[in-house]
Amino acid sequence: MAPLAENSEFAWTDLDQRAVDTARVLAADAVEKVGNGHPGTAISLAPAAYLLFQQHLRHDPSDPAWIGRDRFVLSPGHTSLTLYLQLFLSGYGLELEDLEALRTWGAKTPGHPEFGHTAGVEITTGPLGQGLASAVGFAYAQRRMRGLLDADAPAGTSPFDHTVWVIASDGDLQEGVTSEASSLAGHQELGNLVVVYDENHISIEDDTDVAFTENVLGRYEAYGWHTQRVDWTKTGNYVEDLAELDAALRAAKAESNRPSIISLRTVIGWPSPTKADTGGIHGSKLGGTEVAGLKTALGFDPEANFAIADEVLAHARSVQERGTAARATWQEGFDAWSNANPENAALLARLESGELPAGWDENLPVFEPGKDVATRSASGKVINAVAGVLPELWGGSADLAGSNNTTIEGAPSFIPESRSTDSWKGNPYGRVLHFGIREHAAASIVNGITLASPTRAYSGTFLIFSDYQRPAIRLSALMGVPSIYVWTHDSIGLGEDGPTHQPVEQLASLRAIPNLDVVRPADANEVSYAWKKILETTSNPAGIVLSRQNLPVYDRAQLGFGSAEGVEKGAYVLADATANGEVVAPEVLLLGTGSEVSLAIEAREALQAQGVAARVVSIPCLEWFNQQDAAYRESVLPAAVKARVSVEAGVAQGWRELVGDAGRIISLDHYGASADYKRLFTEFGITAEAITAAALDSISAAK
Repeated sequence: MAPLAENSEFAWTDLDQRAVDTARVLAADAVEKVGNGHPGTAISLAPAAYLLFQQHLRHDPSDPAWIGRDRFVLSPGHTSLTLYLQLFLSGYGLELEDLEALRTWGAKTPGHPEFGHTAGVEITTGPLGQGLASAVGFAYAQRRMRGLLDADAPAGTSPFDHTVWVIASDGDLQEGVTSEASSLAGHQELGNLVVVYDENHISIEDDTDVAFTENVLGRYEAYGWHTQRVDWTKTGNYVEDLAELDAALRAAKAESNRPSIISLRTVIGWPSPTKADTGGIHGSKLGGTEVAGLKTALGFDPEANFAIADEVLAHARSVQERGTAARATWQEGFDAWSNANPENAALLARLESGELPAGWDENLPVFEPGKDVATRSASGKVINAVAGVLPELWGGSADLAGSNNTTIEGAPSFIPESRSTDSWKGNPYGRVLHFGIREHAAASIVNGITLASPTRAYSGTFLIFSDYQRPAIRLSALMGVPSIYVWTHDSIGLGEDGPTHQPVEQLASLRAIPNLDVVRPADANEVSYAWKKILETTSNPAGIVLSRQNLPVYDRAQLGFGSAEGVEKGAYVLADATANGEVVAPEVLLLGTGSEVSLAIEAREALQAQGVAARVVSIPCLEWFNQQDAAYRESVLPAAVKARVSVEAGVAQGWRELVGDAGRIISLDHYGASADYKRLFTEFGITAEAITAAALDSISAAK
């Protein structure tokens, strides 16, 4: 077979066919052994997946992280065997015993592909639609990296040119997030994205006609995609025309100005004798008789399990040699680029290492006290202050740039030049992202960008609309990738827009997501340190939660006040208890986040006027605070002080653990209303007076 992605003619040998048929029976065996799983698509898609991995995907199984590789995304993660079998056949480290261990404890072959768990898996795909939507982000990342490092290279000649290949299913195409992301992909003219849509018309409830009858290719044509159809049922018999599929894949890759989708009409589970083309083979084992029938139809011994001929495996794994040759050719181009572009080569080396440039944080702005500043405004100033020294930082909003303050001033938009408007000028290598009103796709795309490149991308929207993003947010936390979410209009403090836009339960529900840092700074200087910590963290995602309304900038030189650097520990003593010009032991702790910290500061002053020593603790990030050692946590929240009050304009959930039985919680456990924010805080009892009264009550209860 010719070198990967360089073969000029389609070639298919008896050994190729035997490898495909072996993959089919291995899929059946694996599900049969564990007793559950999804064999049908893995059986019928085996030839398409094999063709991709053997003749179209540029990859090197000896180094799954090679930056010059194409990317492959299996969007229907339930058919994980479709991917695992190709990783096994290609030599990524999976062996027969791993296939035998499918869906069992500790196996390299979990029920759905998991990023970071199995070599060759580029993204965790379980919830349908997320793979395809994030693959759009993969394509964004490729274009941005090329623009950042090798913008002037002729098309197809840069070491940063690669293709993003996707297999998607009927289920993926039904999910709304793929519509959002696919619309953006067409708008962006992402010619580096190729989707093979497995149109088999079967889901768990059997024939998809019960719920899904639209013209998918017509929809994608309307999105601006290049569309093709390959129908293996068109003759009235089922004929796997690999030459036709190969030609379609070549045509898709040759289309440089539009993303491509190929509708591949298959029969799920073919050639299983009685269950092919039924929902019964989609998500259940075949059963012994059916497995035996499948093996017999393919010329295999029905009594043999997990069998593969040595010559078949050797033939399939010769893809490693072709991958090595493709990589050697790529390396020549990469070395020439490195020699000609030493500064960009050094930048790439830094990005790949995950390191930030020395002294980058010296650019973080310091905000002087005396002028109130909305934390969303401060965030915008931080982004722009560090953008010049962090070229890897890019992002934008879901149609809320002016409200989220996410625009890097003076930077071009990431759009084809023909898409420029009077307000926004751009080019394909721009830096400012425009997601339109597509919050879910925005989060998925940022996940894809973060997975596919060493850049740091963020998406912005109102906190209330994090609800639209939650599946993608959860996946970023599950994968442990450092996606960044900018959420503004963080409470009833947004005022007149009313309860539909006023978050109440969002902070608590986001904090319930493991491995997600939820950061709600209390003033402009806290914002600077919050961004510093977020950008230095590469092991998990973070959301920064910002106010619409102006907030005081604290004078840290005042007696008892702490440095905003304490933000990096998640909680710190913002204003300690004082008496007679000295810092004293506190009688009560006032705990707050975001805009409500300013109310706690007012209450502290009122309490101290009554002779009550009160400490204000700002808690911008509970996740960071919980990572600190016990001694530090005790120094901030001394166990001996039982009198405590928490204040946050959101539901009370999560605060009882911090304030204890004697503590009091000032919260918002109902929806808001339409009025100016000061009136709302007063009407709903989130005031300095309420905190003061609660503190005195807590002191009494703690005795």
